[in-house]
Amino acid sequence: MTDFLLLAFIFLSAGIIAVPIATRLGLGSVLGYLIAGIVISPVLAVLHVDVISIQHFAEFGVVMMLFLVGLELEPKRLWSMRGQLLGLGGGQVGLTALLVMLAALVIGVDWTIALAIGLVLSLSSTAIVLQTLNEKGLMKSDGGRASFSVLLAQDIAVIPMLALMPLLAMPELAEAMSHGSGHGDEGHGEAMSLVAGLNGWQTALVNIVAIAAVIGAGSYLTRPVFRFIAGANLRELFTATALMMVVGIALLMSLVGLSPALGTFLAGVVLANSEYRHELESDIDPFKGLLLGLFFMTVGAAINFTLLAENLWLIIGLTVGLMAIKVVVLIVLSFAFGIRGADRWLLGISLAQAGEFGFVLLSFTVANAILPQELADKLLLVVAISMMLTPPLFILYDRVIAPRYAAGAEAEADEIDEQGDVIIAGAGRVGGIVRRILSAAGYNLTVIDYNAGHLENMRRFGARIYYGDATRPDLLHAAGLQQARIVVIAIDDKDKITELVRYVSTNFPNVHIVARAIDRHHVYALWAAGCRDIIRDTYDSSLRMGRSALEGMGIPRDKAGKMVDAFNETDRASMLTLADAYDPNIPVMENETYIARVQEILGPREAELHAQMMHILETGQQPTSEEV
Repeated sequence: MTDFLLLAFIFLSAGIIAVPIATRLGLGSVLGYLIAGIVISPVLAVLHVDVISIQHFAEFGVVMMLFLVGLELEPKRLWSMRGQLLGLGGGQVGLTALLVMLAALVIGVDWTIALAIGLVLSLSSTAIVLQTLNEKGLMKSDGGRASFSVLLAQDIAVIPMLALMPLLAMPELAEAMSHGSGHGDEGHGEAMSLVAGLNGWQTALVNIVAIAAVIGAGSYLTRPVFRFIAGANLRELFTATALMMVVGIALLMSLVGLSPALGTFLAGVVLANSEYRHELESDIDPFKGLLLGLFFMTVGAAINFTLLAENLWLIIGLTVGLMAIKVVVLIVLSFAFGIRGADRWLLGISLAQAGEFGFVLLSFTVANAILPQELADKLLLVVAISMMLTPPLFILYDRVIAPRYAAGAEAEADEIDEQGDVIIAGAGRVGGIVRRILSAAGYNLTVIDYNAGHLENMRRFGARIYYGDATRPDLLHAAGLQQARIVVIAIDDKDKITELVRYVSTNFPNVHIVARAIDRHHVYALWAAGCRDIIRDTYDSSLRMGRSALEGMGIPRDKAGKMVDAFNETDRASMLTLADAYDPNIPVMENETYIARVQEILGPREAELHAQMMHILETGQQPTSEEV
């Protein structure tokens, strides 16, 4: 028990120290976990900890992650991805395996070993890629969706790989292993299996039955089971049931020789339309996060620095060569599948590493006399180091590649050939509604937006929108800013909104500005920049929700409306008072004048507002100044 507690304490301490630091430095949580694993590796070595065994346990986090991903995908949406799954994903696995195999043949490796290496290294890390894409908000981009399709195809490809690998066994290597210590046999031959001893078509039939069982159970059994469990009103029992389901599916997939991650993903897809979906997500997500963090730390801790030092340039060369091959393959395929710009590089960079399943496959190849142990050890280093290099590549994408493409797009803004009384900067969820209102009222508009994909969709519906960065002075002048009566600023970047307000108010003081504010403090910044017509994001909807809540408490609609109006007037008056104390050059929490002003007015204003609302409840009328 003490050993377990000590080990748990070491891993947890390393994670909670390293990850916040790495996140604050902009390195991401994954790299933080990897660094934590490297730091604690000497301690684990002293304690004689079997890091690989812990890693196999922690890989269950990947299984849980795929289940949660499946919950976000409806079957219809999955079917719509079939082109990318088969073409992009299948093409990546096939071409990468072929090129790696050819590279190995060139340096004199036997063809069976070369093929095995190609198959192992063609896979990428589901854990690192999906975690990083979600953290950076890139999952819904074209590059993010394409990356997910490839990862899913790789999980499917593991099935034929496991079937093919034993055919590549080398008789001389098997004979040497039988006369040796038997390294690699322990734990593999004795593993339970439902397909042991079956021929090819029998194994395939068992696999089909297992998949059908998962889909059938997910469709017809989960609802009554969860309904029965929910009736007990015990949250921990529901959590236990969710874990039991995921573990059970993973176990079934393992027994029939399939990927557990693939099985749980299919189960997640089946349950995507279930009324219990959100409860399942909330119950499993904490376990997924902890296990993934543990997995990343074991990757860092498993690096054999002695072997790395002895073969430094060889390992680095193999790692860089592998990642270069993968990037080239994915970028070439991206042309065929219409992935453009920065998304093309996102696809290539995100999947350039080898995957965690490589650890499993390399152990499998050694146990089945496909690869010699010495070569497998070197390849394990290639897998681990390529995974460690992935977070820095994402940083390169964020700070160099994506901004460069954005700058390039900026230079290719549309030529504006008409000018209107109103200029709208941004045609998204805010600017789009403003555009429709003013257009319906008959005003001549010039709408500018920076999202090329959104513009393309809007143009299909006949909307006249120009592509470009509305903060560029030359584009504003081309749009007729000097003749415009109103500029509506509805873009979603806080700094750019402030920049645009400052430019227009300084150079064109006669132009009326209606600006979107992201939050309360942004209101003060826009006020300081010269805007006097500021609309806070979500403010009006919050007022409406507040009114609905009052009505839900039994207050009549007219009284609820007047109570919300009283709040609105008080809030606006407070903001006007505080705006004069705001200094854009001083952080809000360091502005003593602002803090003192808040403390000065907060209590009296809240008391006054309470008195107004009580008066409205009693009389149904707004109180006069004397009555307050």
